[in-house]
Amino acid sequence: MAKKSKKHQPGGTPATVALTAAGATYTVHSYDHDPAHPSYGEEAAEAMGVSPDRVFKTLVADVDGALTVAVVPVAGQLDLKALAAAVGGKRAAMADPALAERTTGYVRGGISPLGQRKKLPTVLDESAASHPTICVSAGRRGLEVELAPEDLAKLTEAVLAPVARA
Repeated sequence: MAKKSKKHQPGGTPATVALTAAGATYTVHSYDHDPAHPSYGEEAAEAMGVSPDRVFKTLVADVDGALTVAVVPVAGQLDLKALAAAVGGKRAAMADPALAERTTGYVRGGISPLGQRKKLPTVLDESAASHPTICVSAGRRGLEVELAPEDLAKLTEAVLAPVARA
């Protein structure tokens, strides 16, 4: 069962600390993570009772040798060619998971586009703009933040582009 909290406690994850420091409006959703669930994103959508097209996963890719973050709906997949084009690159491949964890400071399944250890170029799928709010990882498995997509784009300096496919 998902729990909702509008109170922002001191400390928190680097993502919630960054949101609070920026004065952003957001809601934290927590749920009990099931390690046996086959998909972190689908698990989050189910636990929160939110449509999978409003829950976005954070993926780290290597675009021409530079790590880049893609934020796409859990209901879809990342289009690597479109991601490369969105940042002016030629080739993209998924980053090594250990490198993604070291660089962002988060574990796989809990990587947030916010509060990363090293700020990476970020691309937010343009479908986010069709929702008043979206959910992204708050920095650990079982914890999501809900916020306006324009706030996420501003805080991560994201480019909006069509980088997801069904």
